[in-house]
Amino acid sequence: MPTIRILGLDPGLARMGWGAIDVSGSRLVHVGHGVLTSDAKAELGVRLMALHEQLAAVIAELKPQAIAVEQAFVAKDPSAALKLGHARAIALLAAAQAGLDIAEYAPNHIKKCVVGAGHAGKEQVAAMVRRLLPTARVEAADAADALACAIAHAHYATTRAKILAALA
Repeated sequence: MPTIRILGLDPGLARMGWGAIDVSGSRLVHVGHGVLTSDAKAELGVRLMALHEQLAAVIAELKPQAIAVEQAFVAKDPSAALKLGHARAIALLAAAQAGLDIAEYAPNHIKKCVVGAGHAGKEQVAAMVRRLLPTARVEAADAADALACAIAHAHYATTRAKILAALA
């Protein structure tokens, strides 16, 4: 069974969580995780460039085959939603520039996949990520969410492969 490396991203303008896993069948192995940041005092273009440069470096170092990006959750603040949209665009751009397969997942789908409940709290997501990836030792919520996104994609990709194999 081939090993596939998935990079999960939890986009944000101030903090963009990332987490990488290797998937071989149903086996998940933690590769790395972290949080990319931008200077809140800098102008928007400079902040986006900083995130793009940091993310491009992570992609170049880890060489994932696929990227899974958490979709925007739009609450009541249009300004926050717009900033999140900019950060998501950077994530999608960096992935496309690297020629990666890109998947996007709604936050509730990720939570349902990892925790079993679509409205699970951040603490529950982090606890399940630590359980599924015991070597991760993840503390930052942004990185835990990114790893959860990668795990959700791994489950989806595994299920999809089984369905395609059954149909063949």
